[in-house]
Amino acid sequence: MHLDLLAIITAFGLIFLAELPDKTMFASLAMGTRMRPLYVWFGTSSAFIVHVAIAVGAGSLIGLLPDWIVKLVSASLFALGAFLLLRGSGGDDDDETEVKTVTGFWPVYSTAFMAVFISEWGDLTQITTANLAASNGTWSTAIGSAAALMSVSALALLAGKFIAKRVPLTTVQRIGGICMLGLAVWTTVEIFTG
Repeated sequence: MHLDLLAIITAFGLIFLAELPDKTMFASLAMGTRMRPLYVWFGTSSAFIVHVAIAVGAGSLIGLLPDWIVKLVSASLFALGAFLLLRGSGGDDDDETEVKTVTGFWPVYSTAFMAVFISEWGDLTQITTANLAASNGTWSTAIGSAAALMSVSALALLAGKFIAKRVPLTTVQRIGGICMLGLAVWTTVEIFTG
């Protein structure tokens, strides 16, 4: 098992920025207002870890392809991610999740787990994680991605209202989109220079 600090930081940064304006952050915030935040965090974190494992597994399979194909797929996925982030916030800001008051560890945990587990299928962060795993290494990507997703959930539970009032989510989306566009260009250049 080889860990690459740069790959961990890259995965963390990209996934953190991509997840920050996502509906999951708002769901965590909403659940945290009606349920014990620590229990919600355990549930969301568990769901994120399962999704990271699935995405990293898919990325490992992609990594078995010839290098130029992997880079072409990676560049395409980064470009798609940039497009999705730069096109605007869409309806994520309007999504309000109706959450019943739930008490007790297992009911809160399972509610938070299922909310994230179901909503994250095919999400931009899952696709990005698979993409990074194909090119940057499985364990480094898994650690960086899981840490980013769990951090966003914790941030939403602890300081979601502050962020929503001070930093426009469209700004965060644009920064993430520009970073992904840069990675798409960089990866495309590597196809022809590597």
